[in-house]
Amino acid sequence: MNNQDFMSSNNGRQFGFTMRDLLAIAFRHKRVLVLTFFGILLGTLVAAFVVPPKYDSVTEILVKRERVDPVISSEKNNPITVHDAVTEEELNSEVELILSNDVLRKTVIDSGLDKRKTLLNFWPFAQTPEKKIAVAIDKLKGSLKVETIKKTNLIRISYSSSKPQQAAMVLTILNNAYIDKHLAVHRPSGQLQFFEQETERYRHDLDQAEDQLKQFAAEQGGVAPQVARDITLQKLNDFSAQLETTRAEMASTEQKIHDLEKQANATPGRLTTQVRKSDDAFVLQGLKSTLMTLELKRTELLTKYQPTYRLVQEVDKQIADTRTAITNAESKPLQEETTDQNPTYSWISTELAKAKADFSALQARAAATQAIVQVYQQKAKELEEKGIIQQDLLRAEKTNEENYLLYQHKREEARMADALDATRILNVAVAEQPTVPNMPAISPWLFGLVGVLLACTVSVGAVFTMEYLDPSFRTPSEVLSELNIPVLASVPVGKNGNGFHVNGNGHTNGNGNGAHGVIADPAVHDGDGDSIEQSQDVIDRFEQE
Repeated sequence: MNNQDFMSSNNGRQFGFTMRDLLAIAFRHKRVLVLTFFGILLGTLVAAFVVPPKYDSVTEILVKRERVDPVISSEKNNPITVHDAVTEEELNSEVELILSNDVLRKTVIDSGLDKRKTLLNFWPFAQTPEKKIAVAIDKLKGSLKVETIKKTNLIRISYSSSKPQQAAMVLTILNNAYIDKHLAVHRPSGQLQFFEQETERYRHDLDQAEDQLKQFAAEQGGVAPQVARDITLQKLNDFSAQLETTRAEMASTEQKIHDLEKQANATPGRLTTQVRKSDDAFVLQGLKSTLMTLELKRTELLTKYQPTYRLVQEVDKQIADTRTAITNAESKPLQEETTDQNPTYSWISTELAKAKADFSALQARAAATQAIVQVYQQKAKELEEKGIIQQDLLRAEKTNEENYLLYQHKREEARMADALDATRILNVAVAEQPTVPNMPAISPWLFGLVGVLLACTVSVGAVFTMEYLDPSFRTPSEVLSELNIPVLASVPVGKNGNGFHVNGNGHTNGNGNGAHGVIADPAVHDGDGDSIEQSQDVIDRFEQE
């Protein structure tokens, strides 16, 4: 029968791993199992009594938005940003603030955690106080558990300590230190003093500006330069308009005088009003009377003398001359003309004189108005300069007043904020005060149960480890799986403990409780055709014994 046939026939027999084999492993290493189990259990119980129990105290911080502090700025109306919901970033910031070195340092010092007695205090090289504080801070940070509660604005803080009163005390001090740090971070100190100093300084500047303004007004006679300037400019405009009107009238009057002079030169001073022609009756009467007298005298002379007489001829000549004179007087009648003053010329003369008088008056008024305009121009210029000075004073007064009122308002805000800080009206509050825990964080029964489970796990692991490291074969299945040779027989070992084991080299020994004596066929080859020589040695020694 070849190797394959024998292996197939041998596989018909079952040499599997049973519960009996498992218990056999425990019995083979029962000493290790018992010592390991009770050793670890005893150590756990000793540790439970020696190590002091830990007490956990819990407190909760509520982050809210009830108080909104104004932003410090130079503006009159402070920008205020209000958010109803507390963001995750803000909660994380508060967590980091709780775990900050300043808060933990103050907690360590106030609670005296750095004064606790440890084995290091008996070390020849004692630690410095700062080193003790740093070590206490590290321990406190390791014992603290700070976390945000999901979907809430709460921060939960827990602290473990061997003393329940100390756990509650440390959390109470931590809460106070955190609130103080929250105040210091979110609202720097010294705001009230700063605003009081600035308010006093601007009040002093405002008093100085008001005094300068009063002194300036007194120098101006109580008249505001700007008002006086406006009045002066109004008067200047009036007089300037009047000057322009006067100059226009002067030009008109001058043109009128020129026209009147031309008309006066072309207009006669008198006019003939009546022309009457008549004989000179008195002359004609005298001549006719003289002629009659001469004729009478001729007649009388002719009565006495001859016509040739010289006297008669003289009379004739006189009569002829008289008749000639009468003829001439009758041929040249007398002409009587009546003249009167020309009214047009009189009106022109009157208007010309009036225009010349008006022109002189206009010249005088223009000169006076020009002088007044210059005076008002100079006065307006002076008032403008004084108005600029007054504007500077008013601007300085207004600026100081606005700054004074602003910082006074800021001072009141800072005073109100200090009052809120003093009464602990903040955006964070202790929602749950730490209490002294009555029960330890880990129950002794739980500690014992953990010790039992640990002892079982370690002892079972030790037994299986030793079983794994042992090179002996104790079951037919081990021989079949490791050596890959057919098992001919399996002889149980008696209760006296004498039996045979086949080691990894195919040899047997007699120190295995519950083991089997195994006989293998040396002529059987493995699956690769190689002969298994170790099985022959095993069979030989088994037959000899």
